[in-house]
Amino acid sequence: MPKTFVSRSSTIDVPKEKVKNTLADLHNWRPWSPWLVCEPEAKVEVEDDGKFYKWEGKRTGSGTIKVVDVSENKIEYDLNFLKPWKSYAKVDFSFTELGDGQTKTEWTMASSLPFFMFWMKKKMEAWIGMDYERGLRMLKEYVETGDIQSKLEFVGEHSFEGADYVGIKRTTSFDKIGEAMQKDFEDLTACIKSKDLEVTGLLFSQYHKFDMVSGAVIYTAGAPVANVPDSLDSKFVKGNLPKAKFHTVRHYGPYDHLGNAWSAAMMMERNKEFKAVKGYHPLEIYHNDPAETAPANLITDVSFAVR
Repeated sequence: MPKTFVSRSSTIDVPKEKVKNTLADLHNWRPWSPWLVCEPEAKVEVEDDGKFYKWEGKRTGSGTIKVVDVSENKIEYDLNFLKPWKSYAKVDFSFTELGDGQTKTEWTMASSLPFFMFWMKKKMEAWIGMDYERGLRMLKEYVETGDIQSKLEFVGEHSFEGADYVGIKRTTSFDKIGEAMQKDFEDLTACIKSKDLEVTGLLFSQYHKFDMVSGAVIYTAGAPVANVPDSLDSKFVKGNLPKAKFHTVRHYGPYDHLGNAWSAAMMMERNKEFKAVKGYHPLEIYHNDPAETAPANLITDVSFAVR
C-alpha cells in the first residue's frame, strides 16, 4: 500500500496552551474544519468529553476521529475513514513556543492509499496539503479572534448571458498568484482607461489549468467590455465567454479564504451534484473592488459552466 505523508505549519499569535486546549477538544473543530466548511449540512456527533467525534456527509464521506494522547507539545489522533473508502491515518498537532506569545503549530498526517490508487500518491498529498493550509488559516483566525471571516453561500444554477472581454493571460505559482493578479488587474484597468472601453459586467479570472503537484496555475484576468478594440498591446488578449448555465458557490470574506469556495465546488462536482462542461474553464467573479472594500466584505463567485 503506497504510504502518504502530509505536513503543514502556521504561526498562531497566542500562547501554546490556548492553541493546544482548542485542538484537544473536538467540540472546537467544526468552525475551522477545511472539509466541513464545504458541507455545512454534514452530520457531526461529538462525545461529551470532546475526545471523539464521528461525521457523515454526502461530500465529505464518513468517519471518526479520536484523541489518543495529549502531551506537553503534541496531540495525537486516530482518524478512520469509512466512506468513500476505508482507510486509517495517524494525525498529530505539534506545538513550539516562539516567544512573544506566538506558537508554531504543525499539522501532520501519515496514512496509506488503497493499492489501486498508487498513481494518485503525489496528487493526493498535494490536495490534502492544500486542505491543511486552508484549515490552518481558519484555525489561526478562530484561535486568535474567536471568528473566521469566511462564509459560503451555495447559490446553485443560474443563467450567464456571455461576454466579450479583454484580459491578461499568465502562468504563475500558487504562492505568488495574489501579487501577480493584483498587477494584472492594475494593468488591465489602465488599458481600459486608455482605450476608453465600456465595462459591461464584473471583473473575473478564468482558470485554465491547476497543477497541484508543481503548484502552478494558468489563468486569464479579464474584464467584459461592450466593444473589443482591434489593436491591443501584446501583453493583452481578447476573447469571448459563451452564454451558459453556471453553478456558483459564493464566498464572503478575504481572498485568502477563497480556497474554501473552490474546494466546495470541486467536492460538489465529484459528488455529481452538477456536471461541468468540459472545455469551459471555471471562473472567479469579483463583486467588489478590493481597493475600496474591507477584506471581510469582499464577495466572490466561483462558477462552473454546467450541462
